[in-house]
Amino acid sequence: MKLLCVASECAPFVKTGGLADVVGALPKALATLGVASRVMLPAYPALADIVATGQEVWRQRALHGGPVRLVACQAEGIDLLLLDAPHLYDRPGTIYLGTDGRDWPDNGVRFAALSYVAAEVAMGALDGWRPDVVHAHDWQAGLVPAYLHQRDAPTPPCVMTVHNIAFQGLFDPALMTTLGVSSTLYTPDGIEYFGHIGFLKAGLVYADKITTVSPSYARELMQPEFGMGLEGLLRARSSDLVGILNGIDLDAWNPETDPALEAGYTVKRLKSKAINRAALIKRFGLAPDQRGPLFCVISRLTTQKGLDLLLDALPALVARGAQLAVLGSGDKDLEAGFVAAAHRYPGAIGVIIGYDEPLSHLMQGGSDAIVIPSRFEPCGLTQLYGLRYGTVPVVARTGGLADTVIDANEAARSAKCATGVQFAPVTASALEQAIHRACDIYAQPTEWAGLVRRGMRHGVGWDVSAQAYGDIYAAVCDARVTQD
Repeated sequence: MKLLCVASECAPFVKTGGLADVVGALPKALATLGVASRVMLPAYPALADIVATGQEVWRQRALHGGPVRLVACQAEGIDLLLLDAPHLYDRPGTIYLGTDGRDWPDNGVRFAALSYVAAEVAMGALDGWRPDVVHAHDWQAGLVPAYLHQRDAPTPPCVMTVHNIAFQGLFDPALMTTLGVSSTLYTPDGIEYFGHIGFLKAGLVYADKITTVSPSYARELMQPEFGMGLEGLLRARSSDLVGILNGIDLDAWNPETDPALEAGYTVKRLKSKAINRAALIKRFGLAPDQRGPLFCVISRLTTQKGLDLLLDALPALVARGAQLAVLGSGDKDLEAGFVAAAHRYPGAIGVIIGYDEPLSHLMQGGSDAIVIPSRFEPCGLTQLYGLRYGTVPVVARTGGLADTVIDANEAARSAKCATGVQFAPVTASALEQAIHRACDIYAQPTEWAGLVRRGMRHGVGWDVSAQAYGDIYAAVCDARVTQD
């Protein structure tokens, strides 16, 4: 089976969050099932060296103000189709934001171009290669199913994955003509969303199948408090909505071989984890002789991630003799709050504002626990990295966090199946209690070691999930043949 995967980012080439990790890891897992994937994404400046190694396979003289071409290449074991359009993607700032920290004003045009060219490829624009299935990820690829819906000729089926419904891609309907989207689609049952073009909504309406990144999140999305105005549509399409847990790349995230660690370790050789702990304490300027666990946060600093609640819970954490290392950026008030906390509690709290991929690996390898107090979390990957690295997750009971971490309640501890600590409701007081519970278990070395080892043995790879995606691809192909 041939698969075209369309996304705005893909690890390790360009990454702002978990979407990139999924898009980078899934094709490798699918290859073991006989699915040959090509990943299509924009040729941002960071990919210039890779573009230079590739071969042009398609060109159009003008699209939204300039020439565009597709360059086929292979890197890091992934077959790439890079959309080279300098007038759209070759610019400073990040892939979504300008140097002023605001969305690029033409993001609607930039990512509509990605979807448009993907639809061209889906319809056979490349000599000798046409996909059997198209897999579109998040709002940036949401117009792919809509563009295909407009075609008169038979089209390949399309699967749409929602990684985070909070990001929907809403744009002025005056763009309809510019984007080449038929006005007949701009209805409440189509792509109209409260007076805007809804890129994500377009994907949800016109895709053959909708997936999201955990079973709990799939159920939550049909509720008003989580669905962000799309819950009615998703309830109407509930028979086509499937939650499939994300996995992680077990080669990139392997505590035995990870080059970012000071010392590798395994579930049978855990003592070396202490070497990473010492390195992490030094890196963050923490006191080396605290009696409690070393917690970490590796996250965007936003209220969605519940990190305002963690600020409120810091006095309780410090009072227990615990420490906290924070790596992240985002909301300026939260950044300032954590920096101030580091000054208030020297030796107990350390903060680095920004993002550093190797450091994130060292934090997983050196921390005792990772705190993820998200108000909602479609799947989450950092708790999976934590399990893999023996860093006990302390998580809110929501979305994929609830699906991947087994709470260390009395029954689970007696049955020896617990892997972390969950809490609900998502409040500062409930988070404080979860921190106290984690500290209590940490004070019992045998119990803590059990959590660590069970987490490290817990399956967090792509095997099961890749098979689920493979089954969906086969099902949409079969359904399309039956319809035709």
